[in-house]
Amino acid sequence: MTDYKQYDVVIIGAGPAGMTAATYASRADLSVLMLDRGIYGGQMNNTAEVENYPGFDSILGPDLAEKMYASSTQFGAEYGFGMVEAITLDGEDKLIHTDMGDYKAKVVIIATGSEHIHLGKDGEEDYQGRGVSYCAVCDGAFFRNEDVVVVGGGDSAIEEGLYLTNLAKSVTVLHRRDKLRAQQIIQDRAFANDKMAFNWFTEVLAITGDGEKVTGLDVINNQTQEVSHIDASGVFIYVGLKPNTQGFENLNITDDEGWIITDDKMQTAIPGIFAIGDVRAKDLRQITTAVGEGGIAGQGAYTYISQLPSKSAAPTAQ
Repeated sequence: MTDYKQYDVVIIGAGPAGMTAATYASRADLSVLMLDRGIYGGQMNNTAEVENYPGFDSILGPDLAEKMYASSTQFGAEYGFGMVEAITLDGEDKLIHTDMGDYKAKVVIIATGSEHIHLGKDGEEDYQGRGVSYCAVCDGAFFRNEDVVVVGGGDSAIEEGLYLTNLAKSVTVLHRRDKLRAQQIIQDRAFANDKMAFNWFTEVLAITGDGEKVTGLDVINNQTQEVSHIDASGVFIYVGLKPNTQGFENLNITDDEGWIITDDKMQTAIPGIFAIGDVRAKDLRQITTAVGEGGIAGQGAYTYISQLPSKSAAPTAQ
């Protein structure tokens, strides 16, 4: 017989969304466990400086993660490691199966985030955070009056490229085809912007640097096979995002692309299962939006449990 550790709420993921949900749920006197497969903080740990979070002119991503973690555990929420392998339902209870043990909860809050699809080219990982970025809103201000490159041709790539024109000296878009995939209205704005240029049929071979920061890219024209070099201080990569929904496939709560669908209360189609942060189907993925959603879900967990027929809280696991 499986021995389940019991909590009122199990939060899967300990980024800004998950930690905020833990703060709200535990402050409501619920027993709470945050589960993560790595260190708390999520993508904040890979962000050199955060300049768009209220209350701080600038703060290092890992430092903000530490502050959020302190808040998330001050009312008794626990933190644990584990890779979720599956969630199954047992009446009102949710059974969370991980590689480190099994848990039972009345509420599950999924806050596993998403991952940027990487190019997989030389230099990309070496210079991440030192010229290679996946978020213009986060990092664009570090490239004021400098030449930058955007890789991609969809809505995100062109919208972020347009954003960068407000900061950078020039923005060159590299696209492997001869037509953009972005919505036509976004394309029209981009083509009308004097600071944007487009290199068609272009693919990245490698990202180059001086050991400290990015200096440019080696690229190839996939029609002529001509290899060339582009000087740039920043490389913004937008070739797609993928949601971290491994282990939840059996729940049938995602759209066709794998993003979890919720209502405005962060509830999925399954009562007692919420989703917050970058794993949700939504437009803006930022620390601020994740925190807001975490607050809604944390309070929603209390409301859901208080309205259950049993109205019984699980004992805090020892």
